[in-house]
Amino acid sequence: MSSVERPELAAVPETALWTLWQRAVEARRPDAVLHDPKAVDLVGRIDYPFAERFGTSGFQSRFQALRVGCFDREVADFLAREPRGTVVCLGEGLETQYWRVDNGRARWLTVDLPEMTALRERLLPPGPRQRYLAGDATDLAWADEVDRDRAVLVTTQGLCMYLPPARVKALIAGCADRFPGGSMVVDAVPRWFARLTVSGRMRTAAYQLPAMPWAMDAGERDKLRTASPAVTAVRDVRPTGGRGLLGALLPLALAAPWLAAHRPSVTVLDFAGGPGPARPGSCTP
Repeated sequence: MSSVERPELAAVPETALWTLWQRAVEARRPDAVLHDPKAVDLVGRIDYPFAERFGTSGFQSRFQALRVGCFDREVADFLAREPRGTVVCLGEGLETQYWRVDNGRARWLTVDLPEMTALRERLLPPGPRQRYLAGDATDLAWADEVDRDRAVLVTTQGLCMYLPPARVKALIAGCADRFPGGSMVVDAVPRWFARLTVSGRMRTAAYQLPAMPWAMDAGERDKLRTASPAVTAVRDVRPTGGRGLLGALLPLALAAPWLAAHRPSVTVLDFAGGPGPARPGSCTP
């Protein structure tokens, strides 16, 4: 049996435990919208007061699962089109996407801070097609480790909101320059939510979300084109499914113009310069 881990993480890296817990809470349900047995297993191997620190809100865990599902669908779509492509996961934390959607042929590269990379290596030892790099995801030195002869998809799940806006723009531009024909998946919190985190009002009795200096309302996604002339397409990825009240309200929220424009978002950026067929248009708004 694996030894129990007792992580001691700074504020932003600790959010990896928050997202892990939300996935596990949802995955434990018989009617889960996200099947993630690896997350459930990890929670059992980590000595941390998850429930006391983060609560047990079913609404929160379902919402998180829907966001994760947007990333899973994009990665699965990429691997269906490019079975031997490379998925680069920036700031991945303890995400278990590899075990949910891997196709048995792709390569996976994770880039994260040294303390998180060390924890991930102990809890989720990489397989033969996985590689973990310790470092700053916004330092594009990691790009030299990516095989340019393979199609590339970069994901930044739960990363960009913790960066200054200028670094988000530079990261997008750097990826667009280094991976012609590639794509990037970016999630963002809306501006009203970011203001609450900056003011310190997003907290419970036991936990306070770190400040999120970068935010983007869903209706602003086209502004991401300004990061680089190589960004040729910007596409919205909308959550699907759901359960209970959230499942009932989600289609209404997406149909209401103001709510749809000011919600959390997941956006795919396509980069110019690569061969191959055009992306399908099923995810356009």
